[in-house]
Amino acid sequence: MTKRDFDAVVVGSGPNGLAAAITLQKSGLSVLLLEAKATIGGGLRSAELTLPGFTHDICSAIHPLAAESPFFKTLSLQAHGLEYIYPLVAAAHPFDDGTAAILGKSLTETAHLLGTDAQAYQNLLAPLIKDWPGLATAILGPLRIPSNPFAMARFGLKALTSASFLANRYFKTTKARGLWAGMAAHAIQPLSNITTSAIGLVLMAMGHLHGWPMPKGGSQSIADALAAYFISLGGKIETNTYVSSLKELPATHAVLLDVTPKQLLQIAGHQFSSVYKWQLQRYRYGMGVFKIDWALAGPIPFTAPEVRQAGTVHLGNTLEEIAASEKSTSQGKHSEKPFVLLAQQSLFDATRAPSGQHTAWAYCHVPNGSEKDMTAAIENQVERFAPGFRDLILHRHVMNTAQMQAYNSNYIGGDINGGIIDIGQLFTRPALRLSPYRTSAKGIYICSSATPPGGGVHGMCGYHAARRALKDVFNIRATPSL
Repeated sequence: MTKRDFDAVVVGSGPNGLAAAITLQKSGLSVLLLEAKATIGGGLRSAELTLPGFTHDICSAIHPLAAESPFFKTLSLQAHGLEYIYPLVAAAHPFDDGTAAILGKSLTETAHLLGTDAQAYQNLLAPLIKDWPGLATAILGPLRIPSNPFAMARFGLKALTSASFLANRYFKTTKARGLWAGMAAHAIQPLSNITTSAIGLVLMAMGHLHGWPMPKGGSQSIADALAAYFISLGGKIETNTYVSSLKELPATHAVLLDVTPKQLLQIAGHQFSSVYKWQLQRYRYGMGVFKIDWALAGPIPFTAPEVRQAGTVHLGNTLEEIAASEKSTSQGKHSEKPFVLLAQQSLFDATRAPSGQHTAWAYCHVPNGSEKDMTAAIENQVERFAPGFRDLILHRHVMNTAQMQAYNSNYIGGDINGGIIDIGQLFTRPALRLSPYRTSAKGIYICSSATPPGGGVHGMCGYHAARRALKDVFNIRATPSL
């Protein structure tokens, strides 16, 4: 190969960009990682958004997939300052009658609390929990023949169904159906869509296998540990470097872009074939989010005591209410009772707020590009299950879809998943190709959540893209092979 400034350049320092850079650097290449913002991290940044001493996660907050990422687990991130905290209850789902369903570490205990649905719950989750060690890499990767085809078939028969169908098939009680709906709503699409069961199943399995942890000190800690690991290998990071064109990059053999199709076209579209450009132009983005961070005078006074022990809280009451909210949002409407995802990190991490005070983090789904202020709707939902919540608010910080996109240009219209993951894009992210990470231009790859396995802090999109580039451009088979 002719001499270049770097063997590879990675654009974007979110978890996938960092994973790609590490994979390339570990294989003996010289790698430059470029970040548009002043700090690295993408969706992993934390900051004092409200008052001094209150640390808030700007985007992602709870990280079941980060702690169990097949790639991240091969890295010594603890040696670079990363420490996970595991709440007693992974997630809780309160109801209007003052009770709650929980996702606890014990499958048996969680099932027992669901009454007559106990056996059905165990029948649903036990096979996936048993099979997960052999399925993790296949589920968190591109479409390919799995090493455990029968186990994958067992998972697939459930995962490819709609969340509504699966609920009707397995559950009768309000508690079990509500708990399931809150999990499946992480798919950010109507619960009637096929494949919406997949994310619910994986999140529940993670809860029973290992819990839903949060990084001590904020989500920035994950990014900082990944960056420190990359630098320890000899990698180089440059911040405050916005890339709008390939012409702005130093000479290199391979470029990996942690961006979604819209930015990919802007940066490198002139290099692509007409067919590939056409596919990228047809790529669809999903619902957006409206997010609030609060500085609080005390812990949120949830009526159900078990909710006060949960790191994550799903606010939506019944399956029917959640399904109606997600459907109306997908149709471009704003729900008066939106499904709210809430995290209360400071209950378990004293570094997040001054002594005796607390933080809370929450968002709801809104139509893509929405400019509507959902503050009142979200706070009404919290107050509904925690009377007296509003009296504790010291300060709040809000972000609508435009502000989310300004914070991270991958969040097109407030879509934090890098594009909707419905059946139409499940196997064609971002385009229909033998390798989803290759573009039509030699040496240019996409490594964002717009590629398999999609959204979430796991780094697997970046890992798989880097392995593809290593083989194509450098004739190297990366280690480890997960």
